Order: sequence, then C-alpha cells, then structure tokens
Amino acid sequence: MTGEQLIPASQQDTWAALNDPDVLKACVPGCESITRVNDNEYQVQMTARVGPVSAKFRGRLSLFDIKPPTSYSLAFEGQGGAAGFAKGAAQVKLESVGATQTKLAYDVKANVGGKLAQIGSRLIDAAAKKVADEFFQNFTKKMTSSEDTTVVMHAAGAPAGAAGDRVLPSVSNTTLIFFAAGALVVLIVALVALFG
Repeated sequence: MTGEQLIPASQQDTWAALNDPDVLKACVPGCESITRVNDNEYQVQMTARVGPVSAKFRGRLSLFDIKPPTSYSLAFEGQGGAAGFAKGAAQVKLESVGATQTKLAYDVKANVGGKLAQIGSRLIDAAAKKVADEFFQNFTKKMTSSEDTTVVMHAAGAPAGAAGDRVLPSVSNTTLIFFAAGALVVLIVALVALFG
C-alpha cells in the first residue's frame, strides 16, 4: 500500500509530531499504548476491527535507516491472538512544500494470517483505508490546532493535547525520532491488520 498526504505544518514540526508517542497515540484509531523497549524498538497495543473480526493486537516495531527530518524505515509484526497476525515493513518520507506544508509519502508491504487472511482483501482494504483516513484526519487536526481539542477517534476517544504539546521535550533528537517512528508503526500495524 502506498500513499501521500499533505500535512499543514512545516517539515520539522511534522517530523517532531511523528516522533511524539502522545500525538501518535491520540491520532491512531484504537491505539491503547506505545511503549519504548529500547532505542530502536517499541511495543504497541491497539484494538482493531475488520468486518466480523475484532481483536486486541500487540505489536513490535523496529526503526532503521533514520535520516531526520526526511525519512526512516521500519519493520513491524503484530499478533492478535485467534484473529491472526500482521508482519511487514514500511518506508516513510517527508518533503517540504513551502514553509508551512509537508508531503508525507509512505510505502507499506505487509502480510496477514489467521482469521484476518480469511476475510477477503476487499473488506480488509476498506477497513485499512478507513483507519488511514481517520489517522490523517486526526493528525491534520492536531497539527492545525491552536487550543485544547479532542480528536475524532473510531475507538473509545482519547484526548488530544494542546498545540503547545508540539514543543519538543528536553530529550535527544534520537529519542524523538524513535518515538515518531513508533507512532507511525502503530499506524502501519493497523493498516496491515486491516489491508492484509
């Protein structure tokens, strides 16, 4: 699955938000947690529904080939118990479009198994598109927000932070990159689980 989105923020702000686990958790539908395991690895927990199959997925994602603030690659695998599993990789690229916009391009390759693989590609594709659309709607709203808001969530709503949350915390750039990549992995795991 490939796609592009125009984000209404500078490339640096978009990079920082993609590396902020709180922003990602608030924007990814069904995301319950994003936990750092080590410098290049995160554990993600989320609930996803594809047609009649609903499951809580636990996934692990690893970041590599990190080139701030333009690109990174990640590998992921998620397990949803009897619902099945998802495994794959993704490449994410950011490109500045003027001073206030960023083009986010992604390329995801994934495999699913278990009940998810039996549902059928059309239903999985529709569910994955819905999750991706909700993520980018929430992410865009978060990037343009100037006051406290709650983003639209498919699952139980999770409050979003204020626009001031985009201010970088006093941590290293490497830590921020990993957090951003972890959040994106959550999105990719959801897309893989939904698209097949």
